[in-house]
Amino acid sequence: MKRILFLLSVIAVMVLPMTGVSAAASDFSERVSGMAEITAVRVNSGSDKIRIVVDASKPVRYTTMTLKNPDRVIVDIQGAWLSAKVKREILVSSRFVNDIRIGQFNKNTVRLVVENKVGSSNYKIFPLKGGTVPGRVVLDFGNLSDSSKAVIAVPDVQKKPTPSTQGTTSPVTQPSVKPSDSPSSSNTTSAPAKKPESKPAAKPSAGEDIDGPAKDAAGTGTQTADAGKDSGSSNQSNAQPVITDDTDADIAALTGLKGRKITIDPGHGGNDSGAIGPTGVMEKSVTLRIANELRRLLVAEGATVYMTRTTDTEVSPKGANASDIEELQARCDVANNTKSDIFISIHMDSFSSGAAKGTTGYYYSLGSQRSRDLADKVRQGVIDQIGTQSRGTQSSNFYVVKHTDMPATLVEVAFISNPQEEQLLNSEEGIQKAAQGIADGIADYFG
Repeated sequence: MKRILFLLSVIAVMVLPMTGVSAAASDFSERVSGMAEITAVRVNSGSDKIRIVVDASKPVRYTTMTLKNPDRVIVDIQGAWLSAKVKREILVSSRFVNDIRIGQFNKNTVRLVVENKVGSSNYKIFPLKGGTVPGRVVLDFGNLSDSSKAVIAVPDVQKKPTPSTQGTTSPVTQPSVKPSDSPSSSNTTSAPAKKPESKPAAKPSAGEDIDGPAKDAAGTGTQTADAGKDSGSSNQSNAQPVITDDTDADIAALTGLKGRKITIDPGHGGNDSGAIGPTGVMEKSVTLRIANELRRLLVAEGATVYMTRTTDTEVSPKGANASDIEELQARCDVANNTKSDIFISIHMDSFSSGAAKGTTGYYYSLGSQRSRDLADKVRQGVIDQIGTQSRGTQSSNFYVVKHTDMPATLVEVAFISNPQEEQLLNSEEGIQKAAQGIADGIADYFG
């Protein structure tokens, strides 16, 4: 009896901490439900200005204020939570900005603090929507075109399409994979005012004006929203932000995708169905749907995209008569002949047990560190979007990552043999999120 009681006490000790962790995770999920996740802060510093872009999982609203001693511009992003992967402080080498900090100011506000150098009061703040990132807040400091005053635009203004954003798809380009013998010309597609001062305050230590309601940041700053109006008494404005073709080009350059050549390989196709899920969903159809959505996202960011296939077909000119090696080499040829910057092969995993699950990134075992970085970032991007379990980034000898001349990865998005993951990746939401995850990984790799 004593032994039974001892065992029960041991089990209770083991279970209670796990229950506490589970409850904490549940509480966190409930708290951030419906809020925007701040996923990245990216910086591009040039000779005439510095651009800071805050990425969010959805469009966001924000308020601003300025503080003195030192000069700071503060942006409070409302209804948001800060991802653990975002670096909290960024030291920059710029004649306009000294320091950039970001933190969770309170339970539903993320605060960005930009310490600008004396005399660098010329700046713009405006939102952007669309592309691979659902919501973005952009801050420009420096020699701006309308240098008379800072501009703080409406946080929820919808950006109007411009000819340049609509024309990022370049003409159809065929890879030189025996074009005369190609069964279909569609197998490869090229996508392709001075602000009121606050009371003087001592220079804060790093994070003092971010982590919790610090007295100088919360009480003495003046919120502004001067979008070209002299009164500017409200922290919101109805003015349209000035967004030009150059803005789109600069944003694309900051993400690192502008002008990049990317080959996407939807695994399997034609007579090769790949793995088949419990309800009959075929790997080849899932990979193609993800690839087509991924192409759309990348082209919107200014990349040139080549597809090994755009329909349910083989890639080799020999079609169904091609050997396995010939078919795989044809896929490599698309990337090699177009001199692509990276190669992404999309697959779904499978196992005899339906319990197997998760996402894996693969790279060639004797390949470059860049291939491993690409594989790691793409895998993490997918996991962040669809919430699958990580199975790590692993080396391999897969033909398509071994015989391509550029950084390459094969990503096993999820297990099609797992009923839940099959259902997820057979849904429009799952397809869109998987594609977004791969796009996020690619942007992270180039950014």
